[in-house]
Amino acid sequence: MERREFLTLNIGGQLHTWSRPVVMGILNLTPDSFFADSRVNQENLRIRAGEMLDAGADILDIGGVSTRPGASWVSMAEELTRLLPAVEEIRKSFPEAIISVDTFRAETARKCVEGGADIINDISGGSLDAAMFETVARLKVPYVLMHTRGTPADMQNLTDYDDVTADVLSDLAFKADRLHQTGVSDVIIDPGFGFAKTLDQNYELLGGLRLFTAIGPVLAGMSRKSMATRLLDIPESEALNATTALNMTALLNGASILRVHDVKEAVETCRIYSAYARNLPEQENIITTVTI
Repeated sequence: MERREFLTLNIGGQLHTWSRPVVMGILNLTPDSFFADSRVNQENLRIRAGEMLDAGADILDIGGVSTRPGASWVSMAEELTRLLPAVEEIRKSFPEAIISVDTFRAETARKCVEGGADIINDISGGSLDAAMFETVARLKVPYVLMHTRGTPADMQNLTDYDDVTADVLSDLAFKADRLHQTGVSDVIIDPGFGFAKTLDQNYELLGGLRLFTAIGPVLAGMSRKSMATRLLDIPESEALNATTALNMTALLNGASILRVHDVKEAVETCRIYSAYARNLPEQENIITTVTI
């Protein structure tokens, strides 16, 4: 088993290096995100962001459009009304915070980076806005390339893969190559758990997660998702323990970033994983540095 000693991201021209996997905390400025406790508004945004940072979040991921299965889009104007003040508030209140913006729109990405965001997290993998790849290249920010099919309104009807791991891997490798050719050097790989995947397909992807590290650093976003709640027949509010189990499995299978609702628990999981990895038998203790 590999031991990843460092993960380095180029943020605003400066290299940020971590000695453990990275925790990305979720802040949803939407009234209809699938997990109600992740929803914030402009009034409590600063408090919630501060709590996550105090708990050890390395990155704050802010979303203005719900991407739960069956969700419909809001307009770009509404998305920007939610996102821009939030980015500006966090940048003002927490100048050292690393801010990710969850959007599939190139123009939203541009305006948010100009407003202070550091990373673009695109759930569509560039499939919903043809200008996204070139925009991110011009902005010179890290880009989270996620796999999905269709839109949240129809994605759960688009799960007909020949081999889900091979198909998702092929799609992401092709797009990552396009991004690099366009001029994007910092590409983070997200296999898209819960997006156009059946329950069994999610677990097949989790089992093959290490294959995706050949493309780039891997982000695992499984927090309180249906791959836990449907399997265990529990509501999202009771899925913290299951999420922790999924997160540790992802780390053991090569993930570098955990995108989560519950930061404290994820940080603890990363610390336990790191202690385990440091103490592997010498023949397995291979140090790998990942730089993007």
